[in-house]
Amino acid sequence: MCDQDHFEEDLKKYSRRDIGTLAAAGIGAAMMLPRVANAAEVSEQDVVIETPDGKCDAYFVTPSSGTHAAVLIWPDIFGLRPAFRQMGKRLAESGYSVLVVNPFYRQQKAPTAADGANTSISDVRPLARSLTPETHTTDAKAFVAWLDQQSQVDTDKQIGTTGYCMGGPIVFRTAAAVPNRIGAAATFHGGGLVSDGDDSPHRLIPKMEADLLIAIAENDDQRDPDAKTVLKESFDEAKLDAEIEVYPAGHGWCPPDTRVHNPEQAEKAWGRMLSLFEKALA
Repeated sequence: MCDQDHFEEDLKKYSRRDIGTLAAAGIGAAMMLPRVANAAEVSEQDVVIETPDGKCDAYFVTPSSGTHAAVLIWPDIFGLRPAFRQMGKRLAESGYSVLVVNPFYRQQKAPTAADGANTSISDVRPLARSLTPETHTTDAKAFVAWLDQQSQVDTDKQIGTTGYCMGGPIVFRTAAAVPNRIGAAATFHGGGLVSDGDDSPHRLIPKMEADLLIAIAENDDQRDPDAKTVLKESFDEAKLDAEIEVYPAGHGWCPPDTRVHNPEQAEKAWGRMLSLFEKALA
């Protein structure tokens, strides 16, 4: 995930040609997401969630009326920032009660990356390394419990969860930690889903009950081409529905503020996520 050894090399191949023009014009990339057709009016707020390890700052956005299936979003290594707020709001406009968390709350409040997705990986890698499979699981349980206490959440419906980059493994651990509540899980350019270690996220698949979407960056696939096969075999053995696809885009292509954002492929992935939620969270 966000491999410093390959980061600059990948930028040469996948970097957005428009990023300099946008920056010069003062246009925020996070505001460039396509509009939602028939978008619901939403209410948004910053919230603080009590966990066994402290207080997590987070962003909660939901349709202004009614109750809805909840979705828990785990950001990438650059953390909770305007781009992820915009993504969360866009999802809420499609009819979901959405919580976007700051996974690094133990170290500092958001924003945790000084320059957003333009922050050097070396500056934020210590934050990612401060997290463990244990903190992932503890947080997952706390955040799901918090969602189930909110009046805007329909607890008769299953919860969805999505993760980007380092959020991919956290999605797996969330689905395994609270299998009775997580009905849909999606990872986008998730790093480290398969390893030889006993704590590899893919080993948790037998504990899950969710339908899954695994969207893989082509450069991640090139460096670990066997991972998708291991995932497919593991999902098949667990008899779980899983859509696994390699996208012709670089690691980090989904958030709209990254230097490798690919609008066309990001929209395809977003559409597949909505299809998953429509089926599994109904």
